[in-house]
Amino acid sequence: MSVLEQVKFDDQGLIPAIAQDYKTSEILMFAWMNKEALSLTIEKQQAVYYSRSRKKLWFKGEESGHTQIIKEIYSDCDQDVILLKIEQVGGIACHTGRASCFFQKLDNNSWVTTTKVIKDPKDIYG
Repeated sequence: MSVLEQVKFDDQGLIPAIAQDYKTSEILMFAWMNKEALSLTIEKQQAVYYSRSRKKLWFKGEESGHTQIIKEIYSDCDQDVILLKIEQVGGIACHTGRASCFFQKLDNNSWVTTTKVIKDPKDIYG
């Protein structure tokens, strides 16, 4: 049985994928993969996701240049979540221009922004 047949995709053919910095262990982002995205990620050693809103493959960094180089790939104990340990090219994983998508902290029943923008998204995406 191939590794792609061993992971458990949901009823829409998707599996959650977490991108984690391989040096610092910081969680950088969360996205979805379908079988083709996971296969391409393994083959190319660069992160490829599936965009549910655009209904197509999303090669991380295809517009921004902020690709994710795969260092290690893990599956959880149920094989229904993928963890990518990655090197984040350019140090920006989030489309908001921040290092991580997880920059809003719940504090006193309000969301507080905890990190600064590294690069203005207009300068990244035009």
